[in-house]
Amino acid sequence: MDDYTWQKMLRQRRVRQRRRLYLLILLLAACIGTAIWYGFFYTRTPEYALKQLSLALDQHDSARFQKYVNVEVLSSRAYDDLTVDLFAYDSTLTADTKAMFEKFYILIKPQLTKGLEQSVLGRIDSGSWSLPEGTDILKGRQLGIDFERFLERSQLRNTSFVSLGNVEHNGTTVTAELKVREDYTQTPFTLQLVLEQSKDGHWQVVYIKNYRQYLDTIAPLQNSDIASYIDNTESIVEAYNYDFIAYRQRFRELSATANGRLNEQQRSRLAKLLENEVIPALKKRQQRLDEIDVPAGAQYLARQRQQSTETTIKAWQHFIKGLRENSQAEFSTAETLHKQELAIDLRIQDIIHHTAISKNIPNLP
Repeated sequence: MDDYTWQKMLRQRRVRQRRRLYLLILLLAACIGTAIWYGFFYTRTPEYALKQLSLALDQHDSARFQKYVNVEVLSSRAYDDLTVDLFAYDSTLTADTKAMFEKFYILIKPQLTKGLEQSVLGRIDSGSWSLPEGTDILKGRQLGIDFERFLERSQLRNTSFVSLGNVEHNGTTVTAELKVREDYTQTPFTLQLVLEQSKDGHWQVVYIKNYRQYLDTIAPLQNSDIASYIDNTESIVEAYNYDFIAYRQRFRELSATANGRLNEQQRSRLAKLLENEVIPALKKRQQRLDEIDVPAGAQYLARQRQQSTETTIKAWQHFIKGLRENSQAEFSTAETLHKQELAIDLRIQDIIHHTAISKNIPNLP
């Protein structure tokens, strides 16, 4: 190989090496630029926040959810939307009573919004909804309100995420479209999430601009179905109510004592009444109710009735066992179940009462 050829090969090698070096520098610069863009710009965009929210829901990560949602502000605004006209159309209440109830809902707002936050975060972590337990003041009706019913009226449990829509920048705030579906009536709706930047620069959802509109869209559809279901089952409920009134009277007669203690014959007769007549009547009533077609929006009421029947039967079964075994433990279990059944029955009455009131609500434009 002569010198010319050798020099030519060396020059070509140097050119290739420089090209590789330039390419490596460009790639390195691109990586650094991407990292800078991602770390300092993209992570501080609303689009990134929304993506992180989606991941938080998919991965059951409530900590991440709380970073990109101002849960306290969101629950407070949602509470106001949910209770703003709770008693406006209840003609059975006087003006003073309405004012008293409205003041009451203002007083209990901290407890209910906190309960709402805990329920949502629990749903994210576990994938299922739970209710207050133990000594929680929201358990049952200790606070004077049925939190289970309150949660149901929020529509949170029966609203499914469909997709994200447009993201619109409006100066210091951003509005993002969240397409959802109400599960009972299969009604589609587009919620408008409002995002603002936090102090450290990342974006957070702070409230839902049209949450009240969503409630006003869904509630009439559900109430119409509930009213139809109530009408279709009214004759069944009334017929069996007469039977249960008669059973209640017989129960009182059989359990009447001079000293407050049931004798063996009384315990036997009460057990037979409950086992042979009351429980079969409860099962028969539920069977007839189950034969009625349940409109989509009335599924919650139908489930509450089923739950009431099941709980009542369990309570009586433990009571019967207590009668036959003279077991205080069984009587205590029966009493606990009976209290649960009463809470469910009160909830059913609330739903029926609210549905009756909703007939007076004017059609929304």
